Formats: sequence, structure tokens, C-alpha cells
Amino acid sequence: MEYAVLSNEGEYTIFRFGQDTFRFKAPYSLEYYSEIKEWDHGYIVVMAKYSHSEELVEEYIDLVPLLKDLYFDADEYLDQITEVRILYE
Repeated sequence: MEYAVLSNEGEYTIFRFGQDTFRFKAPYSLEYYSEIKEWDHGYIVVMAKYSHSEELVEEYIDLVPLLKDLYFDADEYLDQITEVRILYE
């Protein structure tokens, strides 16, 4: 698997790659992620829908600090990922 998936569940953003699943707190009003605009070695530009807005909002997620806090070799880990896709559940 060369791609990772991004989704949300309740108040959490979920990032999955291979057997790893990372869950982190999302803004309270997040309804869903709609599109990955850019993937750049751990930095995700994503369009998100929030309950307080009719328009989609461009958001930014940086996975590098998360991976480092969990003692992953961020560069080695992220080098394996060529694409991030939205998972709609």
C-alpha cells in the first residue's frame, strides 16, 4: 500500500497508513473532509466542511510533529507514502 487515507469520526481526524492508525482531535464543527489538494511529505492541504459555514474551507495538517512525538522516523515513514486519499465512511 503506497497511499494513506484521511477521514474523520466524531471529534477526531483519522490518518491511516498500512497497519498504523493515528487519531487526533479535530475542530468541534468539522463535518467531513472533501478533497486532498496537496500531499507534501507529511503536510496535507485538505478541503473541509464545517457546520458553521456553507463554503468548504482549506485546512492544513502537518503530520511531522505527530510522528516525531510518537518516536517515528518521520522521513523514513513518510517516504513510503505517495498519495493520501479521503475515506468516506
